[in-house]
Amino acid sequence: MGCAPSLHSTRTGVLLCKDAEDSNSAKYSSSQAQSQFQVIKTESHSDQPSSGTISFTSSSNKSKVGPSEMVASMSLKEHTEHRGKRLAVKVSESELTFGPMRLKQHTMSILLVFGKDDGQSDSFWFAADKAGYKCNLARNSETALDIFLDKHPDVVVIDHRHSKHFDAETLCRSIRATKASKYTILIAVTKKTSSDREEAPILPLLQAGFNRRFIENHNVGTCLNELVSIEHGELRSQLKLRACDALFAALEHSSDAIEITSKDHIVQYVNPAYESMLGYTLDELLGKDIRKLPNCEKNNAEHQENVFAQLKKGKSWEGTCYAKKKTGESLCHHCHILPVEGGGGKIRHYVAIRNPAPENCQLDRYHRDCEHSDHHSSKPHDYRSQRKGSCDMRSISSSDGGHIHSRRRDSAARIHSMTIEAPINKVINIINAAQENSPLTVVQALDKVLEILRTTELYSPHLTSQQVREEDQMTSDLVGGLMSSQGSVRSAEQEQGTTKRRMSSTDKFSHHSHIPQQLPATMLSQVPADISRLLETEPQWEFNILELERLTNRRPLAYLAMKTFTRFNVCEFLNTSETTMWNWLQLIEAKYHSSNKYHNSTHAADVMQSTAYFLERQRIKSLFDHMDEVASLIAAVVHDVDHPGKTNAFLVNAGNDLALVYNDLAVLESHHVSLAFRLSAQNDDVNIFKNLERDDFRAMRQMIIDMVLATELTKHFEHLSKFVNCTKHFVEKEEEDFSLNGSQDAQTTLSLPENKAVIKRMIIKCSDVSNPARPFYLCKEWALRIAEEYFQQTDEEKSLGLPVVMPVFDRKTCSIPKSQISFIDFFINEMFEAWDDFADVPDLIGYLQENYRCWQTQQKEEQDKQQKQSSTEQEDGTESEQTTENGAREEQQMSNGDLESTGTKKVTIKDREPVAQQESLTVEDVSEELS
Repeated sequence: MGCAPSLHSTRTGVLLCKDAEDSNSAKYSSSQAQSQFQVIKTESHSDQPSSGTISFTSSSNKSKVGPSEMVASMSLKEHTEHRGKRLAVKVSESELTFGPMRLKQHTMSILLVFGKDDGQSDSFWFAADKAGYKCNLARNSETALDIFLDKHPDVVVIDHRHSKHFDAETLCRSIRATKASKYTILIAVTKKTSSDREEAPILPLLQAGFNRRFIENHNVGTCLNELVSIEHGELRSQLKLRACDALFAALEHSSDAIEITSKDHIVQYVNPAYESMLGYTLDELLGKDIRKLPNCEKNNAEHQENVFAQLKKGKSWEGTCYAKKKTGESLCHHCHILPVEGGGGKIRHYVAIRNPAPENCQLDRYHRDCEHSDHHSSKPHDYRSQRKGSCDMRSISSSDGGHIHSRRRDSAARIHSMTIEAPINKVINIINAAQENSPLTVVQALDKVLEILRTTELYSPHLTSQQVREEDQMTSDLVGGLMSSQGSVRSAEQEQGTTKRRMSSTDKFSHHSHIPQQLPATMLSQVPADISRLLETEPQWEFNILELERLTNRRPLAYLAMKTFTRFNVCEFLNTSETTMWNWLQLIEAKYHSSNKYHNSTHAADVMQSTAYFLERQRIKSLFDHMDEVASLIAAVVHDVDHPGKTNAFLVNAGNDLALVYNDLAVLESHHVSLAFRLSAQNDDVNIFKNLERDDFRAMRQMIIDMVLATELTKHFEHLSKFVNCTKHFVEKEEEDFSLNGSQDAQTTLSLPENKAVIKRMIIKCSDVSNPARPFYLCKEWALRIAEEYFQQTDEEKSLGLPVVMPVFDRKTCSIPKSQISFIDFFINEMFEAWDDFADVPDLIGYLQENYRCWQTQQKEEQDKQQKQSSTEQEDGTESEQTTENGAREEQQMSNGDLESTGTKKVTIKDREPVAQQESLTVEDVSEELS
């Protein structure tokens, strides 16, 4: 029998229970001192989290510890600090090399996730303590995730034997869903199978996110060996992979164009500098043979074969060569290609470092390099001997300085010879050079060209006074009103001949604080049957948005958007729930003013449906990725949110708060997109962007902003011109009989981010004004609605004494057919023809032409009525004169006492019903019909 255990106090003041020296218990060496004390993890109630307290007892078997033996306890934090001091003696931070890098491996940290104490959890705990590893213990999934996110352990051991406490695979997936788990090693502890049964497959564990499987074994030595092998194997590999992040960060921000290929010259990586230099993107090059990319004809084919042959032998090459940019231009550049050896001493990769060569040492130096290509290194790539080739700029400048000086001109064009030169400056330089030896008439004409080029509005057409006289007043007023952000110079005083005091209408546009309706449990499954049947036709261009407006009580946006977003997997891309998406749609729709005749949520739903239709066009599907589609749909939903039913010019003239905030520039468009993001960020319940990576969110936000701002009509012709110029080459190539390579080159050009941005702008612009290309019953209804909204603005401008932006939209005199014809002629025809050439939408062109003829017919009927009315008024005027003469004679006869003998009744104009008033064409019925 051993003596009773004695109590010993450590330097930290913690009481530890230890066997007496004369005890019969097994003795421990000083190197095993830390295992002398057994750790007992206190149990908590099943329905409460663990208290997080650790107790220490004698290292003898638990069953031998009687109630009379003393147990000292201390907090988990104190125990961790105490054990940390001990392992500073046992474990030192080791170093390892990764190429030329020197990495420091810190003490391995472990998280044990076991639902209850048993022999297996104790064995791992003792093994970790014996090896000096940092260790934490969790009882449930929630605690495990909290500890993982706080401590970032290197290894997580999860009990997979019992499912009643937590689901091990679900917990594994949850951990893998976090950024911190990128280099974490996850181990599943599984039950031991009997020898007569087949062992369970490991593939489901790997698919769940586990790295290893540990078959149940309570032996502390076995657990220790498992942890030590992980530390010296997988953990060191993960440390090297973590160092790769720093290397790629350096590559991504390097000013040198860097390309990495496999031993078969298959592109594996290019950095942003390479993309900028040659115009290709990483996605366009990945997986392609670098030798099969378009080659510059200036390169010597024999010389290139010699270069590849030398590289195959493991020798690096450095020199000057030509590359063909994506645009087809030739680029002379300095290149250094290095073979990189892998396992077995074989070449596994090639690294090419490229820098543009100076302009003055291109062709001659290239041929010199071809002749003296033997200056390459005879050894594979050595990290410590890498140096870039250089060029003596002083010798270049001095040798060619006289020639450069002779070309300088003594004209004002020298101001544009800057190092950083914009394209417009290059154009001005060319024109200035052409002026020097040109006749006077050409010089004067080019001066006028330069004057135009130096203006800021290069794409906006200007209607001169002569054009206004030649064109009809309707077109000039309509175009001037829609494309102006400063309002019209014609004031209400001029219209009415009175002077009224200006008033601010800011209070009319205060934000509405609608609260979203109660959410359904499931979004599309509980939609009413009649709405659900109508939504089945949502992909069709002829979709009846007005019927959906009626069925949803003027709130169609949320229903239609959920249907469309489901079809495009929007929630999946945003990594958000349908509930969050529904909340967001309800909030956005509530911010649309239902009192607006045109700019309401029905219009937003209509634009979103058009956008979805365009995204399904084959050519656009081949160009856009998932982010492009999602951004386009969201932009369509929010593009007019909180629209006050007035134009930008009205807000500027009225001194509205929004105009002051946005400095009179794109007032409403800026407000729409700003409010949309502010509403999204105000609450996690509606924030559909909260789970996006930072870079993805920034890219999507920029796309949405760019598209919404493109709906401003003042920039209409600028966006249209850029779109035509962007797609012109592609359309022309398609119309000709061209090879497959030509088609792919044009497709690649369109896939550039700047070109896709132009296409996205055109999508939302065409969707925003697609009403003239809808079936006529929809086209007519939307025309009546926008006219009524403009009528209301004109009425308010007159009542407030503000300048009248669009005088033609006077409800007493306006001709709606004529306004639609002018709008189609000036804005729609050219844009939709260009859009049809690119996106292939012949049905829309058919509807557009049919609607145009219908409006012309209605205009002709109006004109006929006006002519008939005018002739009737003339007849009435003649009859009135005759009646007046008869009345004068009757008065004369009455004065002579002869009235009764005439037998004629006096008739005046007031007694006659005004025929002209009955037949005059007005739009008073429009307001009555809409209300």
